[in-house]
Amino acid sequence: MAFVLVALAAAATAAAGQAASASKTAGTRFVVAPSGNEARYRVREQLAGFDLPRDAIGATKNVTGQIVLGADGKVVKEASKLTIKLAELKSDQTRRDNYLRRSTLETTKYPSAEMVPTALEGLLMPIPPGSSQTFTVRGDLTVHGVTKPTAWNVTARAEGKEVVGTASTAFTFKDFGLEQPRVPIVLSVADTIRLEYDFRFVPDTTH
Repeated sequence: MAFVLVALAAAATAAAGQAASASKTAGTRFVVAPSGNEARYRVREQLAGFDLPRDAIGATKNVTGQIVLGADGKVVKEASKLTIKLAELKSDQTRRDNYLRRSTLETTKYPSAEMVPTALEGLLMPIPPGSSQTFTVRGDLTVHGVTKPTAWNVTARAEGKEVVGTASTAFTFKDFGLEQPRVPIVLSVADTIRLEYDFRFVPDTTH
């Protein structure tokens, strides 16, 4: 999801080595690496039999997509998208996972979540080797058939030609028309869902 941000950071690093005569219409494309990517949700819940609330966490490594940057450093929205397979989210409770797939996320009908970046704010390019930057990525997030603008807090660093880091955002169940879990073992569920994304992007060498 916050993949947009990583691409930018990487683009910045790569841009330093590009020829000054490069075409103004040329773009830079970054894709999700084969490993090093994980998307997860985090929701505060109170379970029966437990004295204190805790975070319910579900994660998946099934993240695909790309981000394309124009020669001006801006995201090419029409060519950029990150997709997360929601049916593969797994937590420490199989019963929770089954309920979310069946009733909350309805993954048979809405199998994926998608993030399309629209703007990068506060990123200074290139990112110097050995350092990191914190910035904001704005984009359109689609979950459960509903699309909403979101802002992601991102921290990214360059590792050679790759860009790695973390991104996070938060929203309520109501924002995306999601049903809050209501089962006997769960006494309460916070209304806020936090999405987190550990990312690794690599330059696309196929174009």
